[in-house]
Order: sequence, then structure tokens, then C-alpha cells
Amino acid sequence: MEKIYEELKVLGRDLVDKVSSLMHEGNVRRVIIKDSRGHTFMEVPVAVAAVGAVALPLLAALGALAALVADFTIGVERVPEPPKEGGPGGK
Repeated sequence: MEKIYEELKVLGRDLVDKVSSLMHEGNVRRVIIKDSRGHTFMEVPVAVAAVGAVALPLLAALGALAALVADFTIGVERVPEPPKEGGPGGK
């Protein structure tokens, strides 16, 4: 299956909000959090983090991490969304 990888630059204060919104997107499969020097802090399969019992401690840990580091890069691995059926003129 084809995967799409993109990187987003965020400030520490925006880290928790951005990761939280990514976890709610249907096509995101993995989130990788790196510091400004490229060191990986955390790599999370979103399918695992989507479970509420795992998501809350994860976001709390990210909040603590964001207080220590100013700039982050979030790597996002996505799968392409399937084409919608019945486009224009379809049933």
C-alpha cells in the first residue's frame, strides 16, 4: 500500500494541539516527533494512540516535552484516501 510522508514544523506550545488533531484524522497511520536537531523523541502508531486509555497519557507526556523544547518537527505517515464513488453524474 502506498504511503504519503510529510513533515510539519511546530512550536512547542502548539505540539499537543497539533498531535491531537492528527490523531483524529482518518488517514494518519503514524506520528513521529523530532526536535530541531532531528533526534526522534517519540514515534506513535495512531491506531494504538486512538484508544482513549493510551491517548491521554501520551498527550500529557507531549505537554511536558513541549515545555522543554521550543521547536519540533512532526513527521506524519498517511495512507491515501480512496477515491469517492459516484462522482459527478454518478448514482
